[in-house]
Amino acid sequence: MGVSPAEISVVLVDDRRIQSLNRAWRKIDRPTDVLAFAQREGKFSDPRDPMLGDVVISVERAAAQAKERGHSLIKEIDLLLVHGLLHLLGFEHTRGKKRAQEMAAKEKQLMRGLENIK
Repeated sequence: MGVSPAEISVVLVDDRRIQSLNRAWRKIDRPTDVLAFAQREGKFSDPRDPMLGDVVISVERAAAQAKERGHSLIKEIDLLLVHGLLHLLGFEHTRGKKRAQEMAAKEKQLMRGLENIK
């Protein structure tokens, strides 16, 4: 993917905590499944910083979505982790159909890679 070695933090929370973060950072007062906080963006960022950012996942949302989609909680968390990682790398699905398609294709590619590892 053309990314230098980096690290991310993954934080698993409940709906109450992710709603609080969603409200504070996105001004949306409801729980969501995943949030990504990039360290390499913004006015004082350093693109060489080894810390790529934070991915926060609601385990409650993940469990509900896994049940709805008929797969395991682990698979749903994997999906959310990949989704959040792509956001940290600059992918975006809310800014046009083409960008959403690019992100979805990259998600599928990474998920296939994860499945091959397991």
